[in-house]
Amino acid sequence: MISKSFRLTIFALVFLISFSSVLAQQVSLANLENGDLIFVGADKENLSGAINRVTQKSADIAFDHVGIVERTADSVFVIHASSKRGSIREPFQSFYSTQKESKTVLAVYRLKQEFQSAIPNAILSAKSMLGKPYNWSYILNDSSYYCSDFVERAFRQDNIFVLEPMTFVNPKTGQIDDFWKEFYKKQNLEVPEGKLGCNPNGLASSEKLAFIGAVL
Repeated sequence: MISKSFRLTIFALVFLISFSSVLAQQVSLANLENGDLIFVGADKENLSGAINRVTQKSADIAFDHVGIVERTADSVFVIHASSKRGSIREPFQSFYSTQKESKTVLAVYRLKQEFQSAIPNAILSAKSMLGKPYNWSYILNDSSYYCSDFVERAFRQDNIFVLEPMTFVNPKTGQIDDFWKEFYKKQNLEVPEGKLGCNPNGLASSEKLAFIGAVL
């Protein structure tokens, strides 16, 4: 019989190999293209960990935030729904510095060639949503947005992503994750299990995207 410690060691090695493969493909600022999606690696604890626990689909896709890259003639920006500042357009270097403070991985995904025509509309749509507050309920509405919701809406005109029933079930227990029970209790809301929504891991898993590399 294989011991529990041995299984954990094997799991850790597989995770490190997957993680290393992500880091091996590096992307520089000069390589970023208009409409690229930049995903932020998830932490293991707090809100970030709670998001990832109930949405992670594979060992090498573990994200808790996403934004859209806009490249102009002389600058690069990230347009995204920030939990601290709402829906904003900020210089890439500012976004990069903020995220790297927590030493997270920034992974770049790009629409496959046949879907690239959706980018101009998506950038315009994203800009039209700037200034709205962050949606802390993660229940879809038209007055506030969360990060993946913001990106899905930006590309909605061209049906790039799809909304799916959300789940807050911890796969290890088969029950609603304790973090989410308390999270929604504080807002006097029921856990929105089964309501339509989206998440960074789901977007990153789209067959319409190709992984480009990590910004280090």
